[in-house]
Amino acid sequence: MHTIAFLTQKGGAGKTTLAASLAVAAAGAGEKVIALDLDSQGSLARWAERRKAANAANAVVVEPFEAERLSRLPAILEGLAGVGFTLAVFDTAGADSAAVRLVTESSDLCLLPARPTRLDVDATAATFRAVFLAKRKAAFVLNQCPSTYRSSRASEAAGDLSRLGVLAEPMLSARIDFQDAIAAGLGVTEYARGGKAAQEVEALWRWIRAQLEGSKGQTAADHRPGRQAAA
Repeated sequence: MHTIAFLTQKGGAGKTTLAASLAVAAAGAGEKVIALDLDSQGSLARWAERRKAANAANAVVVEPFEAERLSRLPAILEGLAGVGFTLAVFDTAGADSAAVRLVTESSDLCLLPARPTRLDVDATAATFRAVFLAKRKAAFVLNQCPSTYRSSRASEAAGDLSRLGVLAEPMLSARIDFQDAIAAGLGVTEYARGGKAAQEVEALWRWIRAQLEGSKGQTAADHRPGRQAAA
């Protein structure tokens, strides 16, 4: 079983919205997915409640994950793999905490969402340093970009993040389908299958799957630009 974690120290970057839609896209591609909500706000768990009435096309199990269970996280993940789950998605709290560090250490890939703003880039860089120290594999996800072609704001943010580490592909645009889908208890690939937001999330899942399958055991340190140049 593979594990991915959405991490950010700054709210508003779209962490829960991405976790929900990515879990659905992975399920649609054949994965057996469990999403674990570690955020005390419970946004992902509330999305799951709305999902029960939405006649969703893809099966995604969503569970709150209480802090007192974190000490048993490796055994819990082993048990989930044993009953057939192939992907676990963690939605973490928007803060640097002991809980987040434990999840980071158990994740195959840490995804760090950021909007194309200076405050987001700076905050995400701090999160990346924590992942780097934990020796885990990580990628930035540039989210809520202006939908206009060749946005200078998005291009500048992409350049800044790429100098720090790996930038996931593609960049995701600010599209209303994301918000409408989460409100309906759906992933964006279920809500508007042929829409641009759905196409972006499906492309992101393909990129993530390639990282999980193609470079097991690599860390954030292996993906820093200087390390790549030396390879």
